[in-house]
Amino acid sequence: MHRAYQPITPANNKLLKKRWDQRRFDTHRQKVQNAKPVIDNKPPKTYMHLHLKLKKLQMEDERLAIIERDNRILLEKMCYIMRTRGRVDNKNDYEQKSLNKTKRQRELLRVTHENQAIMRRILSKEANYNHVEWEHSWALNKEYMANIAKYPPWYETAYSPWKSPDTRGRKNVEMSSWDEERRRNVVHATS
Repeated sequence: MHRAYQPITPANNKLLKKRWDQRRFDTHRQKVQNAKPVIDNKPPKTYMHLHLKLKKLQMEDERLAIIERDNRILLEKMCYIMRTRGRVDNKNDYEQKSLNKTKRQRELLRVTHENQAIMRRILSKEANYNHVEWEHSWALNKEYMANIAKYPPWYETAYSPWKSPDTRGRKNVEMSSWDEERRRNVVHATS
């Protein structure tokens, strides 16, 4: 069997060379088997205080103690109601009284009198502006504007480049008779 073994390096005795190679291979396999990993992939250490959570247990015990105390108080009240036939006093005949009521009423009365006096003074005054005069003045100003205008008043609305073609060229429907007469005079004067 050792004669069939072909060593990689030259050897005088193939039997010994086979044994040495086998021993070297076995030690290599043993080293590979016993090799420690370079990366630590073990789970982290478990600490007892993270699993036990004593503070949470203490808070839970306190909460249960409070609930138990409230239940005991409620039970005592129910026992008292059962023993005394459970009379309930739910009437409240107390009327709220304000210590400041009379002063507030006097103050309200004073403010009301002042407001009425101011209202009387406002109503007794005559207006400084005369709206009839304003209307007459505006009519006169319109006439002046029409006299100095380059085009007749209906011209801008009738020939506006921003209007659609179907509305362009139409006269304004709400044109007054005065505006119509002015337009006729301008047309006769230009022709």
